[in-house]
Amino acid sequence: MARDARRAREFEAFVAGAAGRLLHAAMLLTAEAPDANPRARRLLTLALAHTYARWDRLRGEDPYDCARQYLTTRFARTTWHRYGAFGRARPDPRSPLAALTPRERLVLVLRFYEGVAEEQTAALLGLPTERVHALCDRATADVLHPARPAVRRAANTGAAPS
Repeated sequence: MARDARRAREFEAFVAGAAGRLLHAAMLLTAEAPDANPRARRLLTLALAHTYARWDRLRGEDPYDCARQYLTTRFARTTWHRYGAFGRARPDPRSPLAALTPRERLVLVLRFYEGVAEEQTAALLGLPTERVHALCDRATADVLHPARPAVRRAANTGAAPS
């Protein structure tokens, strides 16, 4: 009984310190607005539930890393394979990352918001390091120069940019 209470207190302290940052990462991934973010909240809930289920087995591991890894891999799996709401939902146009593809958002969030090294990001996503580097460069350019995605799409279709 005392062990369960201690576990609950430890986890509550972790959630109090980490949930805000994890929710913000989830909102960046889903490109949802801060005031309307059901997919981001679902991702957060799933990541925290997963972390709680593994809490006793973490032994020296950072629970934040565990939660972040689950959050990002869950987003990647549901988005890239078009399972569930994450893959079908449209990003909020007010989001600064709305023009990016889900994979580009994922790489940017891991690399710049979370500060994960390029090699670690590649390993986490199962991509070559060079691919992560290219995705990050392209996504950064698209965020810094918002007209660029329209130009790139137009170049791919042969149409004039809008």
